[in-house]
Amino acid sequence: MPFSTDSSAQPPVPISITICGDGGCGKSSITLRLVRSQWTSEYDPTIEDSYSITRRIDGASYHLSLTDTAGQEEYRGMWASSNLGADAFLLVYDITAADSLDALGYFNDLIDMEAETRLDNASRAQKAGLSPSGAGGEGNRMIPPVKIVAGNKCDLQESRHVPASQGLDWARKRGCGFMETSARLEVNIEETFALIVRRVVEARRLAEMGVLNTAEMDRRGVTKPLTPLGSEKDNDNEKRDMGARGPRAGQNDQMGKGKSGFWKSLRCW
Repeated sequence: MPFSTDSSAQPPVPISITICGDGGCGKSSITLRLVRSQWTSEYDPTIEDSYSITRRIDGASYHLSLTDTAGQEEYRGMWASSNLGADAFLLVYDITAADSLDALGYFNDLIDMEAETRLDNASRAQKAGLSPSGAGGEGNRMIPPVKIVAGNKCDLQESRHVPASQGLDWARKRGCGFMETSARLEVNIEETFALIVRRVVEARRLAEMGVLNTAEMDRRGVTKPLTPLGSEKDNDNEKRDMGARGPRAGQNDQMGKGKSGFWKSLRCW
């Protein structure tokens, strides 16, 4: 099993992740595949469910608090009021439904407004001589959230309506990382959450250094999407991105171990 429950003496580092997207795109399937290794073909609309797991990544233990949110429009007002405090957001769309990618714009706009609020709070904290990463116990509410886009149902290639390049371009323009996933076949589920954790850790490290503006975080690889595997240029970019996340990325890792064979070509972007 690529996951293992941590038993080290150090308390796990808390990270909160909100999963959002249009109804029926597979948010709950991704969550349940991660937490319970389960998948169901039955669609049961979610209002809001919460889960927690403790996992090891790069030799450290993390307590992940996951919030699986409603995608239906009638519940979006509730989403906005209760889920913007997360460290990271996983924006999920369905590669077989083009409208589901368009629907991410609503959530992304709210997240960007939250990021601006956090940057304003951080600026005030810095002017007061406080560290944004821990000011008044509200440090995480001063660090701009990490955003990852997941194109789900990548096993349904014959029904694809959103090319991977289109999803990547959408993510790149909005400062998001990008993956394609399949909850049904368990493709890139582990890798996606490992990527989220690493980017949250890096964002917190940069905040301790006083780096909080979005442009600088982009330059250092926190919000920069991973490039497609393949060409020599892309591989060079990936190496630089891995270097920005730290030399231990990918070592002693209980999450994010890639699959071999056909699915490796869809691994990460």
